[in-house]
Order: sequence, then structure tokens, then C-alpha cells
Amino acid sequence: MPLVAGTTLTAEGVAGAMARAQAIGKYGEDVAARFLVERGMTVLDRNWRCDVGEIDIVARDGDTLVICEVKTRSGLSHGSGLEAVTRAKADRQRRLARRWLAASGLRVPRVRVDVVAVLRPERGAATVDHLRGVV
Repeated sequence: MPLVAGTTLTAEGVAGAMARAQAIGKYGEDVAARFLVERGMTVLDRNWRCDVGEIDIVARDGDTLVICEVKTRSGLSHGSGLEAVTRAKADRQRRLARRWLAASGLRVPRVRVDVVAVLRPERGAATVDHLRGVV
């Protein structure tokens, strides 16, 4: 909910906004996971966390480990989800990939960082943009 000048944001308003953002994020991650599976990838993990951060989706594309950052938007007023991933964010995803590999014990010849942008319009089906190998 946009904040209008002169309005007061209550704790309930903040909690409601956070709950909506979490619901939109979960929706986008579900759409992204289904999209990746439909394209032949295997989802290995979701929402994996450590002290460095979080990986939205860990997948396997053949013999390549794919770390997917999912960005979900309900509109384009803040730019597309693809625009939201900076070089620093992509670098952090590579560090997270090393942590995930160490924790899982999996050995792979290649690691790739992808971004999946999900646009959830008010009406109609979601659209998905998939950018492979951002780093």
C-alpha cells in the first residue's frame, strides 16, 4: 500500500504490507520453480539460508548447478525484477552457491546464477522472464 504524505503508518499497516509482500514473493517463487521444472531443470532446494544470505531456488540444469534469484513484482512502477539484481547481489549469490555446495556435499563442474522475474498483474496470468548466467 503506498504511503501518502500526511498519513500515519501503523504497526498493523506495516504488518499487513509485509504479509502481502511475503505472499507475493512466495507466489513468485512457486511460479518460478514450476517454470524451471517445465524447462527440464530439477529443483534441489528452496529458500536455503545461511549467515551470508538466502538462495531462493537451487536447481540443476544437466550437470550445472543453478542458483536462482527470484524477483516478483505486481507492477512495473519500481522497475522489472530483472533490473533489481545488482552486480553485488549476483556476487553474493555466487558466495551462497559455494556455501550450499559445501553443505550439500554435491560436486558439479559448473555453477550458474540466474534471475527469474515474475510479473503478477492484477488480472490474468503471470509472466516470467528468465535471465541465464548473470555472472
